[in-house]
Amino acid sequence: MRSTIECKIYKGEKFYIAECLDFPVITQGATIDEAVMNIQDAISLHLEGEDLREFGFVESPRLDIRIEVEELTHVAQA
Repeated sequence: MRSTIECKIYKGEKFYIAECLDFPVITQGATIDEAVMNIQDAISLHLEGEDLREFGFVESPRLDIRIEVEELTHVAQA
C-alpha cells in the first residue's frame, strides 16, 4: 500500500499549475501556497466517499508535492 499521493506544481503562463500524478486532478493558484491549498482541496473532493485501499493507498496518505522551477540561465558572479 502506498502512503503518499504525488503531485507537482509548475509555473504556467499566468498561474502556478498544481497537478496530481495519481488521480485526474489539476488546479491552479496565483501563488505556490495557493496552488498547494487548491490541490489539497481538489484531491479531497475527488476522493470524498472513496475507499483509498481500492486505489492501493493507506487510509490517510500524505501529499508529496514537488515544485518544479525554471532552470537558471544566468548566475551573477561576485
